[in-house]
Amino acid sequence: MLLLILGKGKTGSIVAQIARERGHSVRVMDRENAGAGALTAPLLAQFDVVLDFTTAEAAVENMRACLALGARIVVGTTGWYSHLNDMKALAIRRNGGLLYGTNFSVGVQGLFKMTADLASLKGYQFSIEETHHTAKLDAPSGTALTLKEIIVAAQPEAQVEIVSKREGDTSGLHVVTARSASDVLTLRHEAFDRRGFAEGAVRAAEWLAGKTGIWDFREIFDQL
Repeated sequence: MLLLILGKGKTGSIVAQIARERGHSVRVMDRENAGAGALTAPLLAQFDVVLDFTTAEAAVENMRACLALGARIVVGTTGWYSHLNDMKALAIRRNGGLLYGTNFSVGVQGLFKMTADLASLKGYQFSIEETHHTAKLDAPSGTALTLKEIIVAAQPEAQVEIVSKREGDTSGLHVVTARSASDVLTLRHEAFDRRGFAEGAVRAAEWLAGKTGIWDFREIFDQL
């Protein structure tokens, strides 16, 4: 496949590396795509899938440009979900493809599943702690918000506190705690680097190629 990667940050660079390792041709764009101005119909027609690893503001502009032209885009950027309904509507109108996720890591998908099991327990107070690198702009992280969403779906009355920390170059640490008067249970996922996340994003792009519609990565993860 021919992939267009938006964003030359640490994650975008690793995504490009892994995509090439998996046999794909890759073009990476960053500053030359200010305001999504480079995402024209002739350009997008060359690529099977676009992958976005920019900022929340830039991601919204990039999605609008891609989906308006019926392109397919995987969005690994977080912090833009207040625009999700608008992006879904645009993808439907223009017959585009949108695959988004708060975390594309295989391990984190396992954490989501285990959290759903943990959240079925009654009599516990739940909390979430997440730690990321100091350059991460959104807090809480999208992953932490998804974990809270999973818990509240099981126990709508639950009050789930999220504590966010930004330290050094931490790739990502998420801890889910369930505490009662008698005991405490803890689920923990720690990413040592960004490679697991990046590999999941490339596999997501491989899955999205040739498809139209809108999916959360959690919905299709088992199909990869």
